[in-house]
Amino acid sequence: MQPLFMIVLKACKRPLAALTMVIILSGLWQISFGQDLSNPGDYMTAISNAQTEMNHKYMAYMSATAHVRRARKIDKMRLQALESIENCRYKTIDLPLFKGDNSLRQSSIEYIKFCYNIFNDDYAKILNLEDIAEQSFDEMQAYLLLQEKTNEKINEASENMQVASVSFAQKYHVQLIDTKDELTEKLGQSHRLNHYRNALFLIYFKCQWQEGQIVKAINASKITEAEQGRNSLIHFIAQGTIGLDSLKAFEGDPAMALACRQILQSYKLMAENEIPRETDYFLKKEQFEKLKKSIDQRSESDLSKQDIANFNARVQEINKATDDFNQLNKKMDTQRADIDNNWNDVDKTFAQTHMPYYK
Repeated sequence: MQPLFMIVLKACKRPLAALTMVIILSGLWQISFGQDLSNPGDYMTAISNAQTEMNHKYMAYMSATAHVRRARKIDKMRLQALESIENCRYKTIDLPLFKGDNSLRQSSIEYIKFCYNIFNDDYAKILNLEDIAEQSFDEMQAYLLLQEKTNEKINEASENMQVASVSFAQKYHVQLIDTKDELTEKLGQSHRLNHYRNALFLIYFKCQWQEGQIVKAINASKITEAEQGRNSLIHFIAQGTIGLDSLKAFEGDPAMALACRQILQSYKLMAENEIPRETDYFLKKEQFEKLKKSIDQRSESDLSKQDIANFNARVQEINKATDDFNQLNKKMDTQRADIDNNWNDVDKTFAQTHMPYYK
C-alpha cells in the first residue's frame, strides 16, 4: 500500500507567507528536510525551507518598523534581510529540477528576486523619502502611501508563489490543506496595524503641520497669512473629526483614536482661542508703532500734556500686551510639546500592545 502524503501549507494571504510543509507518513508527523527530493512533498518542503530565514528576517524588519517610524534607524536590519534573501536565492538555485520540471523552483527564484528588488530598491526609495516627508502633508502622505504600496507588491508576489505551489501540488497529486502559522499571522497583523496607525497619523500630522505654518507666519509678523492658516487648521480639524467618526477601533482598542481626538480638541482650542490672541497682539503692536512714529516726527513743543498722557498710557498697554503675548507663547510651546509627547507615547504603547517585537 502506498503511503499517504499530505502537505500542509500555510495560508498565503499575507505578504511573504512562508510555505511550511508538514508530511504525514503512515499516521506519524515528520518534518521532511528534502533528503529524498524524488518525492514531490519532500521537494516542496525543500523549496519552503530555503525561504525560512528570508521570511523571518523580513518579519523582524516589519516588526521593527511598527515600533520605529524612522526607517533610517533600522536600516541595518534591511541590509540583513537583503543578505538573507540572497542566501535564500543560492539555496534555491542549488536545488535540482524535480524530474525535469523546473516550474516550482523557477517560481521560487523569481519570487526571491522580487523580494530582493523590494528591499534593495523600493525600501531604499522609502528611506530617501523619509528625509523630506515632514516638509509638507503631501510629502508625508506620499511617503506613507509608498510604504503601503510596497507591502501590497510583496503580498501580490507571495500570492503568485502560492499559485505556483498549488499548481505543482495538483500536478503531482499532493494534497494541500491550508492552515495558519505564527509568521503569517504576525505579517498580517503588522500590515493591518501600520495601515491603521498611518490613517490616524495623517489626521494628526495634517493639523500639526498646519499649526506649524501658523507659527512661522506669526513669527514673521505675517498676520493675514496666519489668519488664513488658522482658518485652514479649523477646516482640517473638522475633516479629521469626521475621519475619526468613521474609523473603527483597532481590534476593539480605541486608545489611539481617542488620543487623536483629544489632540484635535487641543488644536481646536488653539485655533479658536489662543491663536487669535496672538494675532491680536500684532495688530496692537502695529497700531502702537504707527502712533510712536507719529509722536517721534513731532517736536516736543508740539505735544500737549494730553498727547503725552495718551502715549504713556499706550506704552503701558503695549508693555502689558507684550508680557501677555510672551506668557501665551510659552504656554503654547508647552502645549505643543505635550501634544507631540502624548502622541508618541500612545503610538508606542499601541504598537507594543498589538505588535510585540518579533525575534
